[in-house]
Amino acid sequence: MFESLAIVGATGAVGQIVRDLLEERQFPIEKIRFLASARSAGKKLPFRGGEITVEEMTPDVFTDIDLCIGSTPDDTARDFVPWAVERGTVVVDESGAWRMDPKVPLIVPEVNPQAIESHQGIIASPNCSTTQMVVAMKPLHEAGKIRRVVVSTYQATSGAGVAGQRDLEEGTRALMDNKPFKYEAFSHPIAQNLIPQIGSPKHEGYTSEEMKMVWETHKIFGDDSIQVCPTCVRVPVTNCHSESILVETEKKITAGEARELFEAMDGITVVDDLAAGGYPMPNDCDGKDDVFIGRIREDISSPNGIAFWCVSDNLRKGAATNAVQIAELLVRAAATS
Repeated sequence: MFESLAIVGATGAVGQIVRDLLEERQFPIEKIRFLASARSAGKKLPFRGGEITVEEMTPDVFTDIDLCIGSTPDDTARDFVPWAVERGTVVVDESGAWRMDPKVPLIVPEVNPQAIESHQGIIASPNCSTTQMVVAMKPLHEAGKIRRVVVSTYQATSGAGVAGQRDLEEGTRALMDNKPFKYEAFSHPIAQNLIPQIGSPKHEGYTSEEMKMVWETHKIFGDDSIQVCPTCVRVPVTNCHSESILVETEKKITAGEARELFEAMDGITVVDDLAAGGYPMPNDCDGKDDVFIGRIREDISSPNGIAFWCVSDNLRKGAATNAVQIAELLVRAAATS
């Protein structure tokens, strides 16, 4: 039974959304604590009509915490997660530090909730670009077994944190005013531009962000035979990642069948009326928890291909919402065991 929950990184951008979600979803734990670095300790944050004082995250603070959601950089997660697990805390971690550890389940609740049963104190939440893609893949994989995925991402600057959003806003202003601007988060200007590199060179010309999509997809589906060819691009959009996805299945799925499968899937909203200009766009998906799908059509170059457009709020479903959903799975499982 879980009686206490802590948010690690409670003062950060994703931590703030986690706090909001715990209120919105009426998370079934009353004892909530907020943890952060020493410089944020002592701040008071609004929660459930009152205030909670932020505590400094130290090893001993986890002694009487049953469950925590970590919204921190990878280096911080590598430090604090072992502290927490050693003291009996179950950790839902949003960083990339533990995702590919073979002892750590990588969970998207709509896709592989059963994998949570194997956890040994740590559950990882996937990369944002992977998360929305595997939610979209799930019903097609169950119906026709996906053999191959070709995906191009159009990733918002919020994926690079507050500095990424500032680069876009202030860089655009400087460009319009014909003034110089020193970019902090990106190695090239993002204002009025696209950057076809996210992450460092990793494998045979693919970047670290692209290989995350390959490796994490294999782990989530438990199927290394699914071929994934990703290209990840940073675009001048403040929030919400978009993806152009083409899947090839063993069994043919028509566009109509694919639409029905998407519509029946929890966590997916279909917006697909090309003639009326109806399709998902970042401005319309911002602040929402679903994965939005449109432009559903059969691949005219392949007999068993389905192409579609996919948009999701990378700070919510791509990060905070997925972590809170995992925590909800844990609480429900503990209540019935």
